Amino acid sequence: MEKKIIDLDECLGAQAPLPDIQAIDGERWFPLETTIEEDMTTYWGGDFGCSSECNRLRAVLLRRPGAELDDFDYKEVRFRAPVDPEKCRRQHDELADYYRSHGVNVFYVEEQRADRPNAMFERDHLFMTPEGAIITRLAMPARRGEERYTAQAVAKLGIPIVKTISGDGIFEGANAAWVDRKTVILSLSSRANRSGFEQMETELRRQGVTEIIPMQIPYGHAHVDGLLNFPSNDTVVIHACQVPYMVVDALKKKGYRILETPSLTETKYCYATNFVPIEPGHVVMSVGAPRTVEMMEKAGIKVDVLDLSELNKGRGSVHCMTAFLKRDAQ
Repeated sequence: MEKKIIDLDECLGAQAPLPDIQAIDGERWFPLETTIEEDMTTYWGGDFGCSSECNRLRAVLLRRPGAELDDFDYKEVRFRAPVDPEKCRRQHDELADYYRSHGVNVFYVEEQRADRPNAMFERDHLFMTPEGAIITRLAMPARRGEERYTAQAVAKLGIPIVKTISGDGIFEGANAAWVDRKTVILSLSSRANRSGFEQMETELRRQGVTEIIPMQIPYGHAHVDGLLNFPSNDTVVIHACQVPYMVVDALKKKGYRILETPSLTETKYCYATNFVPIEPGHVVMSVGAPRTVEMMEKAGIKVDVLDLSELNKGRGSVHCMTAFLKRDAQ
């Protein structure tokens, strides 16, 4: 059968010839469908991210005490006693040198308000995730505003800020702890209200966390790290009479070995759970808790002890002063 060529104008019933308009090209751009975790080293400032409290430590953020320690009323900011600023700085430098000697990159918050002597407790300012930093919002009037300078330092390093606690939310970084990539402890206390808790939960669940272990911090305590900490991926050290049973039970069911600090005095006043793991089974802590050190060493955990006693007068220790920027993934 002979093919019939159909005239376009005839087909459309046009009264006049139609112009042949050149088609507009597609933009020919297609998205790079990677995650921000995959982009971290290529497009951001380096290899950052954290989903563990004890895997190999690679990078930390510190605030070396500056002018904020030179002239302040220790009682107004809840220090235990007056401090020697230069001794604090020397001890802080010893901590930084210790980290460097173990292959940890040390970064600093260079700027800070001159009226914020607690600013050396850097952990409270951020909570690091696999995708970047959550900038927190501090509770105490004597500390509010410190976090601004941590945000500046984080941005300068090229670390994505994935969330800033906002509105009426209050939440400090030490009110949270990674259990594993899918599980996080979030606490409520005088340093973390319901709004802050919910903002943290929403962001972490967006990042793939499937289990939140809620922890009520008793009145008289502030943070998770004053009550429990993880020296390895199968062991947790706890202040037994202050950690809610449901938290201990959740960790036990995940296979954690429970070690109880043997001295209430060491735990409350000498920061027995306020250590920093360098890698699983190896931690650094301050002086003042020999019974806890002995207990951990008998359990197979290596413990390095530094004299940070002058810094401890600020009611914090190694963990409080250290914001994790990078730990190996689980």
